[in-house]
Amino acid sequence: MDSQISRRRAARTAFQRIIHGLFCKPRSQNEVAFRPPPVGVRSHVHRGFRDKDRAALAIACITAFRENSGQPRNVPEVPLNATPDLPSSPRSPSAPAELAALSARLGADRGSVQGGGGNTSYKSGDDFWVKASGTWLAHAETQDIFVHLPLSGVRAAMAEPDPEAALLALAPTGGARPSIETSLHALMPQAVVLHVHSVNTIAYAVRADAETALAARLEGSNWAWVPYRRPGLPLTDAIRDALANARGTPDILILGNHGLVVAGNDYTSAEARLREVETRLALPARAPSPPDLARLVAVNDAGWTIADDPSLHAIGTDATTRAIALRGALYPDHVVFLGERAFALPDATEADSPASLRAALNLVAARGAPEPAYVIVEGAGVLLSPSLSPGACAMLGCLADVGLRLDGRESLRYLTLEDVAALMGWEAEAYRRARDATAPDPAASDSPPVPV
Repeated sequence: MDSQISRRRAARTAFQRIIHGLFCKPRSQNEVAFRPPPVGVRSHVHRGFRDKDRAALAIACITAFRENSGQPRNVPEVPLNATPDLPSSPRSPSAPAELAALSARLGADRGSVQGGGGNTSYKSGDDFWVKASGTWLAHAETQDIFVHLPLSGVRAAMAEPDPEAALLALAPTGGARPSIETSLHALMPQAVVLHVHSVNTIAYAVRADAETALAARLEGSNWAWVPYRRPGLPLTDAIRDALANARGTPDILILGNHGLVVAGNDYTSAEARLREVETRLALPARAPSPPDLARLVAVNDAGWTIADDPSLHAIGTDATTRAIALRGALYPDHVVFLGERAFALPDATEADSPASLRAALNLVAARGAPEPAYVIVEGAGVLLSPSLSPGACAMLGCLADVGLRLDGRESLRYLTLEDVAALMGWEAEAYRRARDATAPDPAASDSPPVPV
């Protein structure tokens, strides 16, 4: 009897060592060779690894335990991405065709969306589809740009101590990341949420008197003003406050120094609401002078690119737009893709203005500043860095389009140094830039350019 009890105790101890390996790093060869992932990606739904992987590893451990008569020495090492003895998880349901079609329409409209900017989502029960970070809405009908998530899980993650890590843990293993603005979309109660970087809206949202100016244009609409906050969770918190202080549930949000959010209970109402806001906020754009191509060629001794989109050259040929660009950044994607500040050649603020692009770049390097994404040639146009991605080029078009809708008399709110630092030091935005660098440019097709 005593020997049986001893054997059972020994077996139980061995089994406990195996299960202990599910949660602790190994301390000897007799324990499971498993180390949990970095703390930054763990949460209440991701402690060590996902539930299905925990179950799979437990099954592997128990099987090995039985086959080896209670000896844990031969327990197989199971990688984090493996699920032995369990069927593979079913493929996530595809995004509705209506969401893809609407997203593609928005992505093709330069006045609403530029490059990888903007995002859309749809909710149905606990199913929640949101645009993947770094993808283009314009590609919605030709590529799978959406991430499928459980809505209840997303909303629960938003209450975690580290919501961003908890949200990432919900994404499919090895798949695309959900949009930076996922929490914004989950917070809105409507089924369809559209977030765009409308140039008309931005031209209002960067003004110091934006809320007052917008109130006159949006009178009678169910809208709310949201002061600038960094995209992601800080912005979601600001939206939560705005919704709490609003009468009813707004279906239009104007985001200070950022853009526009509209929502509806179906695709038709959401798109119609977006078009109505665009109509109400429409601003005339000045016609810029044509670029001075001869001068651009003359100063371009560094092999940079002369933009083939005439509207981009407005940043150099239109005095008001040029002055706005040289003062700083107005909205997040400006910083993320183009940098904090533009550089002009010649720079009228410098006594020893460089006479060529190469001299200008040498001056920038001597100051210890990063190489600019583009250089303004005053009165002539712009020169683009050879490394400028199609998405960044689209953001440059947005800057031109916004500048041409401002008359220079408005008092503008620029992003502060703290705002810029929060964006440039954020890993999520670095991820977007990296994804954008590999994204194809829809404008490279045979379709004609969209006029300003």
